[in-house]
Amino acid sequence: QVHLEESGGGLVQAGGSLRVSCTASRSISSYAMGWFRQAPGKERQFVASVTWGGGRTDYGEGMRSRFTIFRDNDNTVSLQMDNLKPEDTAVYYCAQGKPRYYIATRDDEFDYWGQGTQVTVSS
Repeated sequence: QVHLEESGGGLVQAGGSLRVSCTASRSISSYAMGWFRQAPGKERQFVASVTWGGGRTDYGEGMRSRFTIFRDNDNTVSLQMDNLKPEDTAVYYCAQGKPRYYIATRDDEFDYWGQGTQVTVSS
């Protein structure tokens, strides 16, 4: 139904900043939205999510101090990443929460996913 496309990934030096964005084919303001990441050989990891309307945000363990999720507009949600570390290197995915989920932080609470954007942090 909805198509999600991530952008903004790239190569950045440790300590630097990067912003990745997720643009949807329609409004996503009435859905919880989340960001996940997956590094080679590792499980998909929850990074951050934002509720309907953007009233509340949640972050994965160790993410809150450096990452910020926010809605740019009705069709876009972004993740601002600061003080990046090499261990942040991963493919970053955005996802739309399932209907009725005000807060969503687990894989099974999302039903549509983008293709991902690569973020590489060098030391």
